[in-house]
Amino acid sequence: MDAPDQNLITDVRGVLVGNAASPTLKSGVTVLTSDTPFTASVSVMGGAPGTRETDLLAPDKLVDRVDALVLSGGSAFGLEACGGVAEALRRAGRGFQAGTMSVPIVPGAILFDLMNGGEKDWTQNPYRELGEAAYRNAATTFDIGTEGAGYGALTGTLKGGLGSASARVGEITVGALVAVNPVGSVTPENSRHFWAAPFEQSGEFGGLGADPSSGHSGAPFGHKIAALQQTNTTIAIVATDAKLTKAECYRLSVAAHDGIARAIVPAHTPFDGDLVFGLSTGIVDLPEDRATTLAHIGAVAATSLARAIARGVHAARAEAGDLLPTWSDA
Repeated sequence: MDAPDQNLITDVRGVLVGNAASPTLKSGVTVLTSDTPFTASVSVMGGAPGTRETDLLAPDKLVDRVDALVLSGGSAFGLEACGGVAEALRRAGRGFQAGTMSVPIVPGAILFDLMNGGEKDWTQNPYRELGEAAYRNAATTFDIGTEGAGYGALTGTLKGGLGSASARVGEITVGALVAVNPVGSVTPENSRHFWAAPFEQSGEFGGLGADPSSGHSGAPFGHKIAALQQTNTTIAIVATDAKLTKAECYRLSVAAHDGIARAIVPAHTPFDGDLVFGLSTGIVDLPEDRATTLAHIGAVAATSLARAIARGVHAARAEAGDLLPTWSDA
């Protein structure tokens, strides 16, 4: 398994990602899109999700292509970001044809960052504008850490962030993108070693390796559960350029949830809205043994997502008013 050049989800051919954020708000939006519609599905394993248009991503639903996926802060207010993206796409002539109208398909998911120290007393919801800005910024390269949907994210004990990673399996590329805001922790108590350390490549999140003094037997919730209670969620996208059906994208998203469990302890709690979108840009044909190849892609997606989670926290930067330290300062 080789790591592509950028170690970002945009190493998957056809994928573009854009970020927008407000330092005053301590929140932001990340948009994944492509020049052409792509196949996507979703799997939700957290107990407190916040979503838009995810029902249509079920394999039995009519629409089988989407124009963009949105990850946003802001809790329910952040779902407005999808509207900003949809409007930008409509102006570009993109969308599902319904008679004479083009209706952009823009599923999205939100995380809760309303109690992270930012100014939230807005008079007009800011997320629609942030969503449109993130869409305009979409490109083949982007920054991670305190960026986009991860701008105001917090883990159980450290500042969270936006993370990404990628890997190649022969001619196929797999990538992950994640906003890390769980009630759980990404490191054992009183340790800078990441739970995801066994999957690290080339020192991408510090190179400390696994903590030799700690087992994976259940870390405490840390400071966040006491202070913020039901205010969490890790939302992610995994992508591949392998040509997958909608049902296969669903299986990809299910398999990728293992990456959350490998990198965050505890994961998938009643307080989290853990969600993974799975998508295919449909460039590389699969061999005849599709099931075996899909299993391999899913395993690599899970590993990539675990790495992306650690990378997002590792890259977070300190800013005025932060409630928790960054990994670098802990």
